[in-house]
Amino acid sequence: MHDLMGYALFCAALTAGGWVLARWMTRVYEGGPNPLTTVLGPVERGIYRLSGIDAQVQQGWRGYALAALAFNLLGFVLLYGILRLQQFLPLNPDGVGAISPDLAFNTAVSFVTNTNWQAYSGEAQLSYLSQMAGLTVQNFVSAATGMAVGLAVIRGFTAPKGAGLGNFWTDMTRSILYVLLPLSILLAVALILQGVPQTLLGGAHVTTLEGVQQIIPRGPAASQIAIKQLGTNGGGFFGVNSTHPLENPTVASNMLQCLSILLIPVGFCFLFGRMARDARQGWAIYAAMGVMFLIGLVVVWAGETGAASLEGKEMRFGAALSALWGVVTTAASNGSVNAMHDSFMPLSGLVEIVNMAIGEVIFGGVGAGLYGMLLYAVLAVFLAGLMVGRTPEYLGRKIEAREVTLAMLAFLSMPLGILIGGAISVTVPAAAASIQEAGPHGLSETLYAYSSAVGNNGSAFAGWGAAAQWQTTALGLLMILGRFAIILPMLAIAGSLIAKRQSPVTVGTFPTHGPLFVTLLVLTVLILGALTFFPVLALGPIAEHTALAIGQSF
Repeated sequence: MHDLMGYALFCAALTAGGWVLARWMTRVYEGGPNPLTTVLGPVERGIYRLSGIDAQVQQGWRGYALAALAFNLLGFVLLYGILRLQQFLPLNPDGVGAISPDLAFNTAVSFVTNTNWQAYSGEAQLSYLSQMAGLTVQNFVSAATGMAVGLAVIRGFTAPKGAGLGNFWTDMTRSILYVLLPLSILLAVALILQGVPQTLLGGAHVTTLEGVQQIIPRGPAASQIAIKQLGTNGGGFFGVNSTHPLENPTVASNMLQCLSILLIPVGFCFLFGRMARDARQGWAIYAAMGVMFLIGLVVVWAGETGAASLEGKEMRFGAALSALWGVVTTAASNGSVNAMHDSFMPLSGLVEIVNMAIGEVIFGGVGAGLYGMLLYAVLAVFLAGLMVGRTPEYLGRKIEAREVTLAMLAFLSMPLGILIGGAISVTVPAAAASIQEAGPHGLSETLYAYSSAVGNNGSAFAGWGAAAQWQTTALGLLMILGRFAIILPMLAIAGSLIAKRQSPVTVGTFPTHGPLFVTLLVLTVLILGALTFFPVLALGPIAEHTALAIGQSF
């Protein structure tokens, strides 16, 4: 019972934090004064002057999309270069060499797309410069890209007819300066106080109790961990991520990081309601996400605590906090881990796979979770319109063939990438060699990995061969698909909707803020999302659970 009370307190703190953050973000993005303007206002204006940006220029959806694509392409090129040349660059006290071309491609794509898939071990294969100027910078700008696109989509759904979707450069700059950077500083300081290292010194040379010489890796960890969680990035400073005692040393640091993973995605739900000038709309989106989150959390908690298995779990956290983190990180496209998901019970793994495979819309990435859920909202009101025989509307704007077509294109990118990519991976010998276990669990390993890549999550079952050349290349391509095959159609939908007149609410208008809409939205996600993957889930985690229940082994 005390586990459930702890979960309830966590959810209450998360809700309150997200609501407060939404008020702050409203002031930031609507250009109003805020307490940081005096200090950071000149910095913001200086960035615009140096970059030649007119912050007042409004972009259409094509201009916004082109700016986002160009910026992310440049980020990929720069990060790839740093990773390939790190042995010649400064801040490399341990003399780390370059990583291979395919691994550099995978890592650069991973961090640019906010996936943070790690087929490498950070403390062994990356220099401090690569960690700070490469990965940490991308942690900020990839998160800011998602937040900027989320803002543009919100404006498309809520702004008056004919208004622009905003300015990508302005939205991204403000996201970094006024949201991500201040929160990261606060969280980094809190983590340092909990014992997370923040130093430019090399590894510590120590003598163990047995008299053996050992080198303990360290470095500027706290700063990277703060933004990896707040930006739903997930890439750890250390190879074993948040299971490492220097990355996540205490229960307090564990709970702070869990809250920080979901804080901005929850804030975006309430920001949506505020920008729509109808707080109920934001609460409805939050409620739909929250219901699915709680269902998954209860299933994983029951499985992990009921099995009384601590394999793959840290003793300082136990089953309950491992279950919480597992659901938080897969619901939020974060990908960090404080336990090995490969050791979770089969139904727990099923929940984590579904969280990712449906498109990371249960809170999801910063900004990305909201526009992913709005994709399902478009489909939900379309289905509601078919049932009642009316032209579907959302927030007063008609949902017509163009919007539904674009939404379906975005939706289909997820099962196509996961199922086709996964099917090839288990049949091609060079790819199938990555699988650690035979039978249903081996299928679950592959399904988890490809759901993680397409969903821009970044976690994997331990033991699955992520560093194989086939996987680093294939998963890199699928990360691009998972990121931009959603961004581009959603921006196009936003551009289409903002060109339409908003109709006044009448007695015949389908309400999109009450329990009926929340139920319809949840069912749309589960029917279109989860049931799409039911056949392969039946062969993977469901078959494995059934085998365990009857005492059969593979």
